[in-house]
Amino acid sequence: MTFLRAAFCAALMLFTGLAPALSQDVTLTSNDGSVTIRGMLLGFDGEFYRVETDFGELTLDGSGVTCDGPACPNLSAFVAEMSISGAATTGTVLLPALIEAFAMRSGHSVDREDIGGNNVVYTLTDKTTGSVAGRFTIRSTNTDEGFADLLANEADLVMALREIRPPELRRAIEAGMGNLRAAGRNRVLALDALVPIVAPGNTVSALTLPQLAAIYSGDIDNWNQLGGPDAPITPHLRDTSSGMGQAVEDRLMAPAGAKLADTAIRHDTDPEIVSAILRDPFAIGLTTASETGDAQQVELSGACGFTLGATRINAKTEDYPLTTPVFLYMPARRMPKLVREFLAYTRQPAAQLVIRRAGFVDQMPEEIPISDQGARFANAISQAGPEVTLKDLQDMVGTLTPFRRLTISFRFEAGSTLLDAQSRSNVEQLATALESGIYDGNELMFVGFSDSSGNAALNRGLARDRARAVRRAVELAARDARKDRITLTTEAFGEAMPMACDDSAWGRQVNRRVEVWIR
Repeated sequence: MTFLRAAFCAALMLFTGLAPALSQDVTLTSNDGSVTIRGMLLGFDGEFYRVETDFGELTLDGSGVTCDGPACPNLSAFVAEMSISGAATTGTVLLPALIEAFAMRSGHSVDREDIGGNNVVYTLTDKTTGSVAGRFTIRSTNTDEGFADLLANEADLVMALREIRPPELRRAIEAGMGNLRAAGRNRVLALDALVPIVAPGNTVSALTLPQLAAIYSGDIDNWNQLGGPDAPITPHLRDTSSGMGQAVEDRLMAPAGAKLADTAIRHDTDPEIVSAILRDPFAIGLTTASETGDAQQVELSGACGFTLGATRINAKTEDYPLTTPVFLYMPARRMPKLVREFLAYTRQPAAQLVIRRAGFVDQMPEEIPISDQGARFANAISQAGPEVTLKDLQDMVGTLTPFRRLTISFRFEAGSTLLDAQSRSNVEQLATALESGIYDGNELMFVGFSDSSGNAALNRGLARDRARAVRRAVELAARDARKDRITLTTEAFGEAMPMACDDSAWGRQVNRRVEVWIR
């Protein structure tokens, strides 16, 4: 790679006489003096320079060049810098908790300074030497602002409550930041859920997703249409630039083919929504499960009567249909060592405990014994149709009884065979666990399920194909796992155990899944 980088830089130098001059602030010269690169210093991680030149963004090994110019870093007193921008929900609670916990584990003290403009700086100081090791700046605004800062080279990481939009993705690729949807360019940091809330005492305790969409489109505007009192409904949600506000449109309204009513009241923060709900007994709000305060959560149900709440387990398994991943997006650039260590820490079990204490849902796999899944099996029995026989159910129970379900599940993007964002993260999480030997000596069974649309035998075959595809994806990702120490198998039961009603696109998507069972 060093040879290729040097050759590439040398090739660029052949055309320096043709390129328009940039506003330069550093000059990097190879140790033998044969290659000179001039440009604007974008970053230095203690080992590599990142420079914007006439030819685009270049990364150069610091050991092979000397730096001249006012922006050249002090090599003897390097401080790792990281700027994180985006969703305030993540930036004001979750990231600070993780940074402070990481500092404690890595032998650093940490000081917090509010520098205004929604910016907070965390300074990490080595307890042994007393020298500053790193400065982590968090700018807490919204997801849109986070991506804008990244594309303007004003942030290194983006905190997002939604997936990157196609225009943002194209601009990032054009700017040399790589494909931010690719593996390694984003990760699910934690999980949350989009939940409807009402004032305590409201008699409506469950809604179907079509009903919820109809409330926010204005098609349902009185509680008596839902079995409640004769009173108008006032809907509340986040602002249009926030990740959660956009999630309402992406996850709730778009699948229903509905548009938000002009009567829906927007808010800049989740606490503002909670306050509005507590003041108005006939209001309804959509907020995150981590920000519901004293409001009353409304569960999601279907015409078949199956009801799901936004519990930790339901969010981890993605059985709750409005589970929302909390993303970190990272451009294709080298981060300072301290930053890389912090990012590695966020995947460790110790960090998952911090995430849970911060009010979010962690990604630590949990085992659910068969005895705790009575509601699921009862629903399987009640929803069994003419194509799912008693023998089918008996076979499923007989197969699964020796196992325990893991909270790792895999689901697919709407209308696609591609895994959704949370499931792509689950592939990496499970692969890491296999490589670390956590499941050595166990059997992991990938079990495919489907919705009930179409022929039951065909559905079972499709579910088996999905289970095999997920198992292959995990095996490919777990390159360093000792495959001789663990058994990976597949099974499928098709439509035999629905997690939601098939009366909506949301319910059918929840039911198309691959679960992981262990013994």
